[in-house]
Amino acid sequence: MRDPSVPDMKERKKLMFYDTEKRQADLRVRLKFDGLNQAQFFRAFITGYLEKDERVIEYINDFKKICGVHNEKKRSETQKLIKKGKGMESEFALNDNEIENIFDILEEHTEL
Repeated sequence: MRDPSVPDMKERKKLMFYDTEKRQADLRVRLKFDGLNQAQFFRAFITGYLEKDERVIEYINDFKKICGVHNEKKRSETQKLIKKGKGMESEFALNDNEIENIFDILEEHTEL
């Protein structure tokens, strides 16, 4: 069965970074325990980050605080903007599927 998280060959881009041998080994052990491979893990985390999953955003905010990324004002500002954006999405029903539907409707009713 094909893994639905794997992008089409034409759309793939390779992401890579360096870490220590021990952390890579520890990661592989944890992933084996959870029944995931590295690609599935990273795609899942990236999806959570891009979709602004509150659990992932909270973790990233904690990481930014510990590592001194942005000051407290900037981190707070970012959180407020994310919340405001989510509010606007729900107020105007503007999630990805609904936006795609809008474009489909426009395409059906206009000559491009």
